[in-house]
Amino acid sequence: MPDEASEACRYVSQPERAHPRYAHEAAVTFKVKGKAYQGRTTNLSRGGLCADLADSIEVGSEIEVDLQLVFDDDSQSEPLRVPGRVAWCTTVDEAFQVGISFRPMDTERANYLMIFLRFLDDGVRPKIEKRAKTVDERFG
Repeated sequence: MPDEASEACRYVSQPERAHPRYAHEAAVTFKVKGKAYQGRTTNLSRGGLCADLADSIEVGSEIEVDLQLVFDDDSQSEPLRVPGRVAWCTTVDEAFQVGISFRPMDTERANYLMIFLRFLDDGVRPKIEKRAKTVDERFG
């Protein structure tokens, strides 16, 4: 029978994530208190992301995250804005790596994030329905 210390080590050494991570480079812009920080993700999931940046961001900062897919021809998707919080920030070489946890979001935004992640999962560009141009067209 394992003791408490060995059980704790087993748990810590085998972390389980709530959401699968995708090792994908997406363009990302973090908006914090009127300042924008640009970088690239190293991985992304439904729960958050890890990105490389030139500057550090204070841990605990509430932020807006703009995500953009980067395609083979270097074109980018329209940005998807999601709310987040800086979970950690550390120096890597002469830059910074930051971990972001996504904050709760409305259903529409969560659905767009899932479309974004499905694209990363199967590599097929998602079809996005054309939005109505006016409020009257949207809501009848």
